[in-house]
Amino acid sequence: MAKAETEHSSARPVVLLGCGRLGSAIAEGWLATGSLDPAELIILTPSEKPVAEAARKRGAWINPPLEALADARVLVVAVKPAKWREAVAPLIDILPADTVIVSVMAGVPGAALTEAFAGRPVVRVMPTTAVAQGRGVAALSSTSAVALKAGRALFAPMATVVDLDDEARMNAATAVAGSGPAFVYAFVQAMAAAGEAQGLDPVAAEALARGALRSAGSGADTGRPLADLVSQIAAPGGTTQAGLDAMAAGVAAPATAAIRAAAARAEELSGH
Repeated sequence: MAKAETEHSSARPVVLLGCGRLGSAIAEGWLATGSLDPAELIILTPSEKPVAEAARKRGAWINPPLEALADARVLVVAVKPAKWREAVAPLIDILPADTVIVSVMAGVPGAALTEAFAGRPVVRVMPTTAVAQGRGVAALSSTSAVALKAGRALFAPMATVVDLDDEARMNAATAVAGSGPAFVYAFVQAMAAAGEAQGLDPVAAEALARGALRSAGSGADTGRPLADLVSQIAAPGGTTQAGLDAMAAGVAAPATAAIRAAAARAEELSGH
């Protein structure tokens, strides 16, 4: 083992299973915010990942012997939904009975996780990849107060946390929060293309569209109602109002279609 691994913290570790896009974003968020001591982190990943190497240099364990999980306080499951049962099978008999299971997998119901993990407390979390910059949002759902507390502790430092009172709402939350940023980017991309059509060169059009996105994000961070943010910019009879009027008939339909399709796909994944 590397030196950093032999000097592992005596505190009960947090285990991150999977270091793909979302798993990497979560690990980056912990490192960036300092909300989790790297010496208390174990990352299990089948392939080399830059964030895992960065965590290793700061004291985390990467792919240690599974016996290192024997005192784990939390297991964060961030593998592909289709592969989760196969991925967790070697860990179940090693984890302590009180290990909290945190699932960030879309479409895998809490009941299936609770059964697979022999009754251990489970919380489902749907975070956005912006947790990597400490600016994400995460929806949480659990029937266990202990699991909810653990989930909040891990994600609140790097995300706005929203508790859902019914797990049935998780697919909708996945669509709005998890998939939503991609829908917003796609709209901004379309804005840039429309700017080009109005005579802007491609570089300028994209820079201006990205700037509009940043400005919108700054407004969103204020916590003011979205309707107020719109009216703050859209003066009656002005250019913004003209644009809003032009897209009023069309913006709701594609937004509804996108959320419905993403939620339906999450429902399909729940069969895994």
